[in-house]
This record gives sequence, structure tokens and C-alpha cells, in this order.
Amino acid sequence: MSRLLVLFMDGVGLGEADPVRNPLAAASMPTLERLLAGRRLTHQAVPFEGEQASLVAVDACLGVPGLPQSASGQAALLTGRNVPVEIGEHYGPKPNPAIIAILQQDNLFLRARACGKSAALLNAYPPRYFDAIRTRRRIYSSIPLAVTAAGIALRTADDLRHGQALSADFTGEGWLAQPGFPPAPTYPPAAAGRLWGQLARQVDMAWFDYWLSDYAGHRGTLAQAIDLLQSLDAVLAGLIETWDTSRDLIVVTSDHGNLEDLQARSHTRNPVPALVIGPRSARREFLDGLRDLTGFAPAILKALGGT
Repeated sequence: MSRLLVLFMDGVGLGEADPVRNPLAAASMPTLERLLAGRRLTHQAVPFEGEQASLVAVDACLGVPGLPQSASGQAALLTGRNVPVEIGEHYGPKPNPAIIAILQQDNLFLRARACGKSAALLNAYPPRYFDAIRTRRRIYSSIPLAVTAAGIALRTADDLRHGQALSADFTGEGWLAQPGFPPAPTYPPAAAGRLWGQLARQVDMAWFDYWLSDYAGHRGTLAQAIDLLQSLDAVLAGLIETWDTSRDLIVVTSDHGNLEDLQARSHTRNPVPALVIGPRSARREFLDGLRDLTGFAPAILKALGGT
């Protein structure tokens, strides 16, 4: 059995290596480039297998017309089911009643727990998020819905303050910039990555929901997106320092394209990455037969020894 950490990067597809429109082709990301033997996270890099990492392109369209959306794409990733086909459309950003019902009945967190595996979502959520959920001013997106459906508590501002969770940007700087958010520690990116690795090692399956990438794809400038990616790369450097890449896996993927084409300002039909970091044999087994979003849940469960 491998311990497994999923970095879910919302809205990140594999686009062209065009630094004018694709911040993934423009940002300086030495950690990622080292893993990919000098390549960048673009369509031109796939397929790739190196000493520590493998990368393939994964279909997010699932045979359904239109642009992939967050709720249905994440639900497909979390369940192994072709949710857009089941409900007859791509849907998002938040899940509709049909997707809610699917995730409440069947998701990766539920299955992991049924197999005796521990799991956690390492994001910290502020008090006003829980207030909005309680008063029904907002609903869960697909990932926290799956987590809570499995009886796993979302982490709070208290967890963040005590070093048991991470803010959306990992460093805490974005959290502190929000009016009314409680006090929280801040970390240099590499230190945040080391803490991330320490927290992930406490469970069999850890997730982090990195939604800032989708936000940058819709609203950010090229310079802002580059800054975001360069900070994330420094976080990844710290994570890899603390992670046993000779035994355990890191999986990086997404639900749909967006950030890779800032001139579009919408979701794309580009494939999304399946970047797997860890021992070569485990990477090969994880990626064997992985063609679209529905392949992740069974691959993750198999890596955990749950099937």
C-alpha cells in the first residue's frame, strides 16, 4: 500500500507552449521542470516518464458536447462514474441535485473509509464559510461535499492556527488579506510545502483543493498567474523534501482546462494533466489505462490497497 497525496488544481489543462497566452509556459517553475526533465506542464510534454515523475494527458470532456464544468468534472474524478453522461450535460460550478445525490451515495472518500483507510482534506475554511453553509446561503462544491458525506470534518481556522491545515494559497498571506478572517500563521512557500507533507503523512489519502488556479484563469492577468504558479512551485519544492518519493505517491490533476489559455477566459476542452510523482512501478500501475477523469478513483483506491 502507498500513502497518497492529491493536489487538485482547479481549471488547469494542457495547452500549447505559448508564453503569451499560457502562464504555465511562461512561469519559472524549477521544481516542476526538474521533475519533467526540463519540460513545462504543456501539451508538448506528454507523454513523459522520468526518474521521479510521469505525465500523461487525460480527457475531461467525457464524450459530452460543450465545455467541461467543475461540479460534474470533479464528481467524475471522485466517483469513477461518467457523471456528465449520467446527468446529460456538463454542469457547474456548484453541484445540482443530481450530482449531490451521486456524491452523497458514492465517492472516493466514502470508499476509502469503507476499506479502513484514513483520509483528509487539508484546506482550512474560514468561519464565514461554515456560516454560509449553515444558513444555506451557499452549498458545498463537489470536493467538500464528498468529504463531508464520508463523515470527515472540514478543517477550520483553529486548525490553521495550530498548524493542522493550510490556507488556499498555502502561505497564509491570502488568508490574512481577507477582511474579517481570524489570525493565522504565515509561512515562506517552501516551509508551507514541508508542513503540507507533514500533514499529508498523517493519513493514508490526503487532498488539497487548489481553486486559485481556476480563479486566476477567469480573472487574473498573465503576471498574476505567473506569480501564483511560481509560488506554488516553491511550495512543491518543500513538499518533495518531506515526501517519501521512493514509496508514496503525489498525484496532480484537474477537472477542466482554463488557466492554460488566458486569452479564452473560459473553460477549455483541452485535456488535463495526470502528473504522478513517486516510485516508477507505482506510477506505471497508477497510469495504466487512465484515459479520462473516470480513471482516477479506481487508480487511487488500487494504490491505497483498497481494491
